[in-house]
Amino acid sequence: MIEFILNNKPIKTDQPTGSLLLDFVRYEKSLMGTKIGCREGDCGACTVLIGELIDSQLNYRQVVSCLTPLGNVHGKHIVTIEGLNMDSLSPVQQFMVDESGSQCGFCTTGFVVSLTQFCLAKSTPSYKDAIASIDGNICRCTGYKPIERVAKHITESLSDKNQNETLDWLIAQQFIPSYFAQIPEMLNALPPVNINPKNKTLVGGGTDLYVQKHAQLIDKNVDLISNTPNLCCIEIENGVCTLGAGITATDLLESDSFQSAFPRLKDHLKLLASSPIRNMATIGGNFVNASPIGDFTAFFLALNAKIKLTKNGQNRSIYLKDFYKGYKDLDKSSDEIVSTISFKLPTQNSHYNFEKVSKRIHLDIASVNTAFQITISKNVITQAHLSAGGVGPIPMYLGETCDFLLNKALLPETVQSAHEIIQTEINPISDVRGSANYKRLLLRQLFCAHFITLFPNQFTLDSFI
Repeated sequence: MIEFILNNKPIKTDQPTGSLLLDFVRYEKSLMGTKIGCREGDCGACTVLIGELIDSQLNYRQVVSCLTPLGNVHGKHIVTIEGLNMDSLSPVQQFMVDESGSQCGFCTTGFVVSLTQFCLAKSTPSYKDAIASIDGNICRCTGYKPIERVAKHITESLSDKNQNETLDWLIAQQFIPSYFAQIPEMLNALPPVNINPKNKTLVGGGTDLYVQKHAQLIDKNVDLISNTPNLCCIEIENGVCTLGAGITATDLLESDSFQSAFPRLKDHLKLLASSPIRNMATIGGNFVNASPIGDFTAFFLALNAKIKLTKNGQNRSIYLKDFYKGYKDLDKSSDEIVSTISFKLPTQNSHYNFEKVSKRIHLDIASVNTAFQITISKNVITQAHLSAGGVGPIPMYLGETCDFLLNKALLPETVQSAHEIIQTEINPISDVRGSANYKRLLLRQLFCAHFITLFPNQFTLDSFI
């Protein structure tokens, strides 16, 4: 049985763990405020909140219910738009009315849910974060300016919020209904998650899998990475970082230790999809999905990461760059799972950068992505790891280019020569994201961008003209 709290009511269901939360709330519970839009996690019309107890504190994240396996909500609090309604409009809802932030209304519930999550965040409220909270919601009517004004009003109305008693303050100010105060007790009364795998299909966040294989999964019982605590860890010891395969992009963004190792992490990870998708997408799922343009994969290939594969309690480790043998062909048996990812943290002399180009600047699949880690000693390159996606049938580690860069001086001529090696390693094809020649040009530009970003005193755009 799957047990969770839906708005203010305990739920028990024997629906398959692979069925979708969106279908459950609409067709089983007739909560029609959660809309069916794209069913691919792009539009945000089906956004709901998922709350869980972390160190006895309720933590809420917004997710797209069209890609959320029902098994992932066991033991958690699910909030639809109906669960935010009170006798009068909440400030979020009222600001939407006052500023004409709703026109056709189809997207409105998703915006209200996402902006309410912004109110529930325990961080100091800022207009920038308010706008970021709705980066997964699309509106075709308003031109967004009214909704931006709503976000500004909400931010100002939270200026007196008590960060230590966020829930109580929001209830008192009628941002959320009073039943939220009883949710911790209700969650503690639910049975623990059964983490013993018993099915043949393992699902991470499902953010791409349910787009590709919706029909094959919705009637099946599946095992879920998020229900396995030992796959959801971040550990740093002796300069080595180990991540559980169930870690999400948001987990990395909220980790102080990980952010300290990657000062530009927020800028890099903000290029990965939208907030609801980052709240769900797992590292392990991204690796095994094996997309040639997987952003996480490019990110960790440049860290020369190793992955641990586990089967019946037995482990083996391989480099991530050796994991991909061909298009969607992995060095992994069907009953092995990726359990952890580990890599050496960049040192004081190491520099790391991630770049991505897509049709939209944000919230889009890459045309080409690339990451680069380089170590310098006395202006000589002593180590280099370069990855690229969208330029071959697999996520690529450009080993020949890395070998060429070793012991070379950090000069524009070195970069130009390395670019010639890159072009011999890649084999892009023309598709909807661009022609093969365009992708070759993109990778050349992004390779130069690594050096301009990491060494602004030595390289400018003019260095490569």
